[in-house]
Amino acid sequence: MDSDLLTKIYRAYAREIYLYLYSLCNNKAMAEDLMQEVFVKAMCSLPESHSNFRAWLYRVAKNLCMNEIKRCGRQVLVSDTADVVDTERTQQKDSVLEQMLQTEKERILYDGLQQLDWRQREILTLQYFSGFSAKQIAFFLKLTPENVRILAHRGRKQLKEYMEEHGYEIS
Repeated sequence: MDSDLLTKIYRAYAREIYLYLYSLCNNKAMAEDLMQEVFVKAMCSLPESHSNFRAWLYRVAKNLCMNEIKRCGRQVLVSDTADVVDTERTQQKDSVLEQMLQTEKERILYDGLQQLDWRQREILTLQYFSGFSAKQIAFFLKLTPENVRILAHRGRKQLKEYMEEHGYEIS
């Protein structure tokens, strides 16, 4: 792969791949390492004729993250995020994330996202932060578009309830 092309891809997608990985593993160091590994894989194995670099990068990122979590024996991606130890989550919040979540509402929204089922959280993250359509997410996660819409709807509903519990009206 041409180094100029890789540089352009890295500049265009590194931040969003990092945020996606961080949303999956809640670990700054792991997300950074995996992000670098995604781009090493891109440099070594992505053909220049590939039609959708972005979707390919997301798929590689997810696969690497899942493999790393299994390898480490960590239970970060569980259906009930209450099982995640709060002290570990608190320790992993880094200054980059703190800068991104400036307002109280954004902090509560972030906490609400963390309370969702991991599949709903992943769908909403891909939909709202990465800008993927339901059809693209369905292809990416190997679900039907209808299933993606249902999971997104349920996730938004739970997120709305969480926000309202914390004093914010969501329309």
